[in-house]
Amino acid sequence: MRTIFIVSALLTSASLTASCTANSALPSLSLSANEVQYALGAGDKLRITVYGEEKLTGEYLVDGTGAIAFPLIGSVQAKGVTASALAERLTAALGKGYLDNPSIAIEVLNFRPYYILGEVNKPGEYPFVDGLTVFSAVAKSEGFTYRADEGRVYIRHKDGTSESLYRLDGMTPVMPGDTVRILERRF
Repeated sequence: MRTIFIVSALLTSASLTASCTANSALPSLSLSANEVQYALGAGDKLRITVYGEEKLTGEYLVDGTGAIAFPLIGSVQAKGVTASALAERLTAALGKGYLDNPSIAIEVLNFRPYYILGEVNKPGEYPFVDGLTVFSAVAKSEGFTYRADEGRVYIRHKDGTSESLYRLDGMTPVMPGDTVRILERRF
């Protein structure tokens, strides 16, 4: 009986060691400062302020094509650029015969949501907040289920065609439009 217990304990230990080794071999998702900057996309709601021009100041929605309809200049592509880059585009366009030395500020009012699936208590769609990590996304979905693998996570990025497997740690970022899938652990 004692031999069976010792063999069982050794097998369990070997299994846990193999699992830990496998998880440490997974890549960690870390992004540079440029990659963390929020790139605008369809569904974002913006507040654009044109100083001294109340009729141009207002809320604008990035449409399905990734553009905003702006008075005087028409459709301006916003998808894939930061708010400051869009402000530069608008400043340049308005400066060509419409306004003398325009000054523009852009604030993102509503970010695109992210999605969380799998072994969490409340899977679904949640609003993105700046600085979101997988741990905070799990917390918003009321935590891991008892079956959750807390060492690995699949993430499919907004424009990605497939999921990528990452080590689940406190620094794993979630970006707007990402789909996060928490795996079931192996027993």
